[in-house]
Formats: sequence, C-alpha cells, structure tokens
Amino acid sequence: MKATARPFKRAVIIFLWLLAWQAASLAVDNSIILVGPLEVIRALWSQAAMPGFWKTIVFSFGKISLGFLLAFGTGILAGGAACRFPLLKDFLEPLMSLMKSVPVASFVILALIWVGSKNLSVFIAFLVVFPIIYINTMAGFTSTDPKLLEMARVFHMQGRKKLFYIYRPALLPYLISGCRVALGMAWKSGVAAEVIGVPNYSIGEKLYMAKIYLSTADLFAWTLVIIAISAFFEKFFLWLLSLAEAGRKSHKNRRVDPWN
Repeated sequence: MKATARPFKRAVIIFLWLLAWQAASLAVDNSIILVGPLEVIRALWSQAAMPGFWKTIVFSFGKISLGFLLAFGTGILAGGAACRFPLLKDFLEPLMSLMKSVPVASFVILALIWVGSKNLSVFIAFLVVFPIIYINTMAGFTSTDPKLLEMARVFHMQGRKKLFYIYRPALLPYLISGCRVALGMAWKSGVAAEVIGVPNYSIGEKLYMAKIYLSTADLFAWTLVIIAISAFFEKFFLWLLSLAEAGRKSHKNRRVDPWN
C-alpha cells in the first residue's frame, strides 16, 4: 500500500467508528448512558469557553509530566547502578516487586496521607513509571555486546566514551520500548489518582464532577482531552528519544573514533 493511501484509510476507519458510535447513541436514546460524538464535541466546545479550561489542562499536564520525568531520570540512574552493583539490584528487587504488584488504588490512599491531593498525581505517576524504566534500563545494559566491552577493556577506553559508544546504543531500543508503555500508564494512573484525590483545577476533578451531575457528555469531552494531551506528550517525548537514536546513527556513519 502506498504511503499516501494510509492516512486516507485511517481516516475512513475512524469515520466508520464515529458513525457506529452515533448509531449506538441513537439506539440507546439516553444521554445519561451514552451520548454521541456530536454531543461530545458540543460539550468540549462549551468547556473550552470556560476560563478555567486551560488552567485545568496545564495543572494536570504539569503534574503528571513531572512525575513521569522524575521516574524516567531516577529509573535510568537506579537501573544503571543496579547493573554495576549486584548487591543494589538484590536490595531493590523486593521494592520493585511491591511497586509492580500493589494496586494503584492502594497507593493513592496512602499517598493522600503522605503528600496530599495537590501532588498526588506526581507521586502516583512516579510509582507506576519507575519500575518500567528501571527494568528496561537493566535489560538494555545487560544486552550490551560482551565482545565490545572486552575490546574496551583491552584498549583502556574511558568510562564516559564507553557509556556513549557502547552502552547507549544497547540501551536506547529498550528505553524507547519501555517509554511507549510507561507514557500511557503515567496518564492513566495520574488521572485516576486525581479522580480519587479530587485536587482543585485538575482533570480528575472535572471527571468527578461530571459523574456527580450525571453529565456523560462532559465525561466524554474530558476523556478526549486526556487522550489528546497524552498522545501529544507521547509523540513529543518519543521524538526526543529518536533524536538520540538519530545521533547514534549519524556518529556511526561519520565513523567517529571513540578512542581519541
């Protein structure tokens, strides 16, 4: 299939799903149970006209993004240190198992006591993303070609250059793969935490109020907002990681001498 035909095919598929959605809403004929896409668009337009709309988006985007970025940086550092020091890996293993297995709702209730509702989404996004980045970082470092590491030891390659030319190419594919999962999980868990904590000027608060007033159209409208800003952040962050991947390839094509 030609590349120009793919966007058209995707648009047709999306349009057919929207028609099915509208048909289902007409068949149900109950705005509390299900509303159609036209009602959702009208509700979204009405919400966008309110003065606190963009403030709400900025608040939730900032908090959840901060939690993700903190987990991303800390996960890489902790994963690299765990590969370097096996004792640290054994020490962190029970904590990683706990963070992966305990339900988010349990963490949210504890976090409400520890950090309050204002920073709840930061804490929860961090807890959900950290194990994913940690595990993928360890997998990336351990997948490094041992022959390259042996060559680096023989030629006394500097640690900084070893990290850039040997470990970085092995780590990036795992890191990108982990981020594809972690970015979506950060937004799902972060918004869920806001729904429970109900901090002021948050998307979770808007979802909660839509439930209270049985406003299904507003609920769908804010869900579309979550999908849009989540997709934007995911595309932007993966694009930044792809720049590092492109940089690795350009260095390889230029045949930079890592020994000098």
